[in-house]
Amino acid sequence: MSVTEVPSPRAPDSPLADAVLERLTAAYGAAADPERAVVMRAYMKDVAPFLGLAAPVRRALSRTVVDGLPRPGEADCAAVALRCWALPEREYRYFAVDYLRRHVRHCSSGFLPVARHLVTTTPWWDTVDPLAAHVVGALVAADPRLTADTDDWIGADDRWLVRTALLHQLRLRERTDARRLFAYCRRQAGHQDFFVRKAIGWCLREYARTDPDAVRAFLARERGRLAPLSVREALKNIGG
Repeated sequence: MSVTEVPSPRAPDSPLADAVLERLTAAYGAAADPERAVVMRAYMKDVAPFLGLAAPVRRALSRTVVDGLPRPGEADCAAVALRCWALPEREYRYFAVDYLRRHVRHCSSGFLPVARHLVTTTPWWDTVDPLAAHVVGALVAADPRLTADTDDWIGADDRWLVRTALLHQLRLRERTDARRLFAYCRRQAGHQDFFVRKAIGWCLREYARTDPDAVRAFLARERGRLAPLSVREALKNIGG
């Protein structure tokens, strides 16, 4: 069974997560700005309510939340992320994403079902993209057997799983599996969704920093199948 074929994960017991969430909700709640929250919610297409914390304020508060706390293990990371995802305001998810980015190296391949749940639960680009590039990507790089799961995701009905599969190698540079990258782009070349088409161009553009000739050759072969948006994005840094 693929590790993605499991029920939605439940937050494990974690005293560390208890401490993080107690500090987090107190710090973020006290700094909430209702007027800014309205603007932020509108900008994010009403995907979720916001507290109204500007990014610099949120990041400063987050540092106070984790100050002095021990390094988390995998169960702690899962508990923090899943409990943040259960809260309505979007900033709690931003905290969880940042927390996972910092500590994903302490997580095993068994964390992938949690990452999949985060990607597919009230998804939008603001959480999906960093999860794809920094969490899923790190997990797959550490355990290449997980490519079996991204191979499933690229053909999923869920556009956010497709986008995650496309973007999960975004940070790998010379370690990119170019064959898989190009195969994923080819498979979804005719996708009708904007976010998928944009992701195709983005991952190609990023890989072009490492191997521009390979990207040019791929575009020369597949340009007729790719959406103009994908091609424009792919060529932004290399021309052609």
